Amino acid sequence: MDELWNEILEIGQRILNGGNITRKEAEALGKSKESDIFLLCSFANKIREKFNGSDVDLCSVINAKSGSCPEDCAFCAQSAHHHTNAKCYPLIDEDKIVETAIKREKTGARHCDICTSGLGYTGKEKNFKIILNAFRRMKANTNLKLCACLGTLTMDAAQQLADAGVERYNHNLETARSFFPKIVSTHGYGERIDTIRYAKKAGMEVCSGMIIGLGETMEQRIEHAFLLKELNVDAVPLNVLNPVKGTRLENARPLPPLEIIKTFAIMRFIFPDKNLRFAGGREKNLKSLQPLGFIAGINGMLIGDYLTTSGQEVNKDFQMLNDLNLTY
Repeated sequence: MDELWNEILEIGQRILNGGNITRKEAEALGKSKESDIFLLCSFANKIREKFNGSDVDLCSVINAKSGSCPEDCAFCAQSAHHHTNAKCYPLIDEDKIVETAIKREKTGARHCDICTSGLGYTGKEKNFKIILNAFRRMKANTNLKLCACLGTLTMDAAQQLADAGVERYNHNLETARSFFPKIVSTHGYGERIDTIRYAKKAGMEVCSGMIIGLGETMEQRIEHAFLLKELNVDAVPLNVLNPVKGTRLENARPLPPLEIIKTFAIMRFIFPDKNLRFAGGREKNLKSLQPLGFIAGINGMLIGDYLTTSGQEVNKDFQMLNDLNLTY
């Protein structure tokens, strides 16, 4: 039994007993071999089960305004700096937003997230007022937990969302601060962190995670995770890059599936009691290994289509959860 094997056993048991992992220890786990991954997953699964139970939280997104975004995020099909086949349209009708939310609830979603392209809102925009009213109507007509993904916010905008019934704000920082300049140049990392703090101050939960496979190192994934831990986010969506033709990352090398699973397991060690969510890219990158994501500690999942790409059939997701004896 090698030294790393013993370290996985010691750290895993410590977390199960209520302790924490250090950044240095997480980086050591990042160097684990393929033969170690299933031991990592075994502990990640136990940690998920102890601190979160067997329930999987299901959410759905509504792409309410698509494309023509002035920001230059290297991975994004909606950036005006890229030439992709992603649909471009202004904010959809308020009635359609509400009708879509009602349909998503009927398909099994517990959360519904209104997403719009663009940098963000100050709280004074006409579109922002339409979105607020849509949330009020969703609150009156559904039992959904209301979520918003609208980019950067001012404190005033965050408070207006909370007052309209939004319970969770989704604002991915995307990647580590040390790697961020290679991905985005049109806005700063600090603006995004401020938005998370404003959302928290307004009384909303925060959903903020990462995209892996952008070209970052494992150490940078862990760097990013420890910042999210410091910010005390409530849910961590784990996206895997799905390269889109026409973007700067269209030729990015796909991550090996077992590296993805290893990353998920390490995230569960870092976030024992948080909601870790399967997000974009799982179908294309993990294929038949998707169920292993749950064994690696995942306990949330985006169902249905994503912002600009298609997801797998919802019935297949439900079958996967049933086969794993997980509830939803």
